[in-house]
Formats: sequence, C-alpha cells, structure tokens
Amino acid sequence: MDPKAFQELNKAGGAESVLEDCAEPAQPGLNTRANRMQLTSEKLPEDPLYTSLFQDAARNYSLLQWTKDKTDRYSHANLVDQALQLLKERIVRGDAMAYFLRGQLYFEEEKGVEYMKKIVDSPCPKARHLQFAAAYNLGRAYYEGKGINRSIEDAERLWLFAADNGNPKASVKAQSMLGLYYSTKEPKELEKAFYWHSEACGNGNLESQGALGLMYFYGHGIQQDTEAALYCLREAAERGNVYAQGNLVEYYYNMKFFTKCVAFSKRVADYDEEQDIPTIAQVTDCLPEFISRGMAMASFYHARCLQLGLGTTKDEATAKQYYSKACRLDPALADELHSLLIHQRI
Repeated sequence: MDPKAFQELNKAGGAESVLEDCAEPAQPGLNTRANRMQLTSEKLPEDPLYTSLFQDAARNYSLLQWTKDKTDRYSHANLVDQALQLLKERIVRGDAMAYFLRGQLYFEEEKGVEYMKKIVDSPCPKARHLQFAAAYNLGRAYYEGKGINRSIEDAERLWLFAADNGNPKASVKAQSMLGLYYSTKEPKELEKAFYWHSEACGNGNLESQGALGLMYFYGHGIQQDTEAALYCLREAAERGNVYAQGNLVEYYYNMKFFTKCVAFSKRVADYDEEQDIPTIAQVTDCLPEFISRGMAMASFYHARCLQLGLGTTKDEATAKQYYSKACRLDPALADELHSLLIHQRI
C-alpha cells in the first residue's frame, strides 16, 4: 500500500521543556497484562530544536525492534542500552527534552511509569506542553496495567487532565480515547462519549471523526441524523479511516447500491492484513483493531456480493476466500454477520 494515500495527523507546535532535575527512579514491578485493547502512545510534540534528538532516539528504537532476534552484539537489550546511553549523554549536555524521550523509551519497555509521573507532576510551567503527552501515556499504563497496578479510575483522571477541556494544544489523542472509553465502559456514558469525540474530531483526530459518524447513524449520545452520519463517515473514509470505510460498505450493501458496494469493498478488502494494518495505524493514528474490523466488514460484504452475483459476476470460489479473510481479521464480527446471514437479514 502507498502510505501517501493517508494524511499525517496530530501535528503539534513547538515543544518547550524543562525538567531541570530528574532523579533516577527505581524500576517498578511489572504486572501481567490482560487481553485488553492495545492502545498506542502519544506522539512527542514536534520542535525543530529537538528534531535531531528525536530522530536519533527513534532510529535507535526502530533498530532495536528490527534486530531483536539478531546476534548478541545487536541484541534487543544491548540496543536499548545504546539508546539510553545516547539520551544520558544528551541529558548531561543540558538537553531537557531527553528526559521525556528516556521516559518514553522506558515506557515502551514497561519500565517508565516513574519517569512519566515526574513529567506530569513537574511544577514548572514550561513543562506543560510535555505534561499532556505524558499524562496520556501514564493513563494508558494504568488502563492496561502496564508497569503498574491497573486502575481505570486513574486512567480516566489522567486522560481528563491530558485532554484539557478540548484544548487543541493538549493531547488530542486523550480526547479521542475518552470518547472511546465512555462509549465502551459499563454503564456507557454516550453523551460524554459524543462530547469528547466531537472535541477530538474538531482538533483533527481521524478516529473520532469516524466514531462520530456511527454515533449520528445510530443515535448514540445524540439525536439520530443520517445526513450528518454519512458526512462524517465519508470524510473519515477519504482521509484513510478504514473502520469508516467498512461501515460505508455495509451502508451501500443495505441500501442495495451493489455496484458501488462491490467496487468500494474490494479496495478495502484487498488491503494486505500483515503489511497494511501496521502502516495504516502508524499514518492515521487509528487503533489496529478497528482497522482490522473495517477490513473484515469489507471482506464479508464483498464475499456476499460475489456469492450472490450482486453488482458483479457470481464467483463462489473467490467469495470463499473473502469470507475466510473476514474470519481471520475479526472472528467475532464474522460470526455476528454470519448469524445475520442465516436469519436472512443480510
């Protein structure tokens, strides 16, 4: 897939920093992580003054991932040590941003909770720009029980701080995550979910734009409005939101726009599940599980059109291949759609 088909999101202004003093924390004990939603970390605010530092650290981190199973010289542990040494040298030279990068690296290694806490609790006003990203990441750690005891309440508290009442210079990712959190927790708080998805969408978040489309479509947290729903879904789909694309495929099928459904569903269903999902997730900043779900929806409906010859030439052999792909991508969704098929609702 050509990554140029997707737009980069969440561009931030310059980051000022400033942890003048940061003692080396003890490494917290690690907890076994349950099978929960895999959240992604907040991106570091961009600043030309720190571009070189960020690229060096990112290059080291990417390299250690690529060479994880190589020789001892290029082992995962050795490369982490090299990255930490690089950041330590920058810290000694007075580069305060290196504190944040070290905490981010430790966080990805499940050892950085204390670093993120130091950033969040820093009294210095200039640390504010980093605090939002650190608070989102720390909330993620609490939500997943990653490096700390799991606490949904602390995750919510930190995300609310990071979201900063919808401030576009705060963590837009936290705003979007609050929308997802309030729409999935029990009991659901759909009006809050709609509010936070609206804030995040207004600040450019692609995942929330697709979520708003579905909330309008089903009347969740807001009065049902099909026109507004389609507007949000189409805009999100054009910007690369695969889950929005999958839901549009379903809409075209249900409206019996079969020719349009076939053409659109094939494009989405033909994404490579191993290579494209990570690429799309990185470029669009959407959660991989929703990307998989969108691809599964498109695969299932494309298979159904092929099976029945709706909007295309009947081809049962190829239909089976797409049904199988839907099952691989999202077994629960495929089972749900298959149940609807059996009851002749599809």
